[in-house]
Amino acid sequence: MKILLSISLFLLAGLCEIGGGYLVWLWLRENKSWWVGLLGAIILITYGIVATLQTENFGRVYAAYGGIFIALAILWGWKVDGIIPDRYDIIGGLIALLGMAIIMFAPRN
Repeated sequence: MKILLSISLFLLAGLCEIGGGYLVWLWLRENKSWWVGLLGAIILITYGIVATLQTENFGRVYAAYGGIFIALAILWGWKVDGIIPDRYDIIGGLIALLGMAIIMFAPRN
């Protein structure tokens, strides 16, 4: 159950970071309304809060989160921007997820 909660928090944090960053991107790069940027900033703050709900230490959580972020960014690019991942994106994403799993869930003494 602890692993499922941890993965859920990583996914929520990733969606907040990517979604919030995407809204700020739209505001600054695609001239969307200021409120789009403000909503993005609020979501980015939420990302920072969600990450603190993990039970491990800061360094381990943020190192492992990198793997989740990579995989989610590839999926976001595919589903939102229509950029189909190639085999190298998929291989790299899987390697990043493997690294995340080792960092977070390897048995320790």
